[in-house]
Amino acid sequence: MIVREARAEEALDVRRILDAAMLETGDVEGRIAAGDVLVAVTDGDDRLLGTLVLEPREHGAYVSAIAVRRRRRDRGVGTALVDRALEREGRLTARFDEGVRPFYESLDFSLEAIDGRRYQGYKSAPPAGRGTD
Repeated sequence: MIVREARAEEALDVRRILDAAMLETGDVEGRIAAGDVLVAVTDGDDRLLGTLVLEPREHGAYVSAIAVRRRRRDRGVGTALVDRALEREGRLTARFDEGVRPFYESLDFSLEAIDGRRYQGYKSAPPAGRGTD
């Protein structure tokens, strides 16, 4: 699996993956053109497995949406997307429903409840030159 920026000709596939997850992100084509959409693809044939949409912020980026094809869930696709986004941006923030809280917890996001059903979280990349042992 490879994680890279989405290409203009992949906009329809990106939109299909987001639609299947019932996520709304607005102007997908514009975000792809700006380089704010990452995709996870198969190594051989570039089949899209998942996507992550970012909104650049002053310090890092906001995860506007992340979705993985149903048949590819629980295989590290979402983790790979978040890892690549974190490597690129340095800091990620997100808001999400209770149902996806375990995903963000598994990625060691710092979480706080907004209300009984919504959460927000953030994660920063380790300082340069200081990986994990």
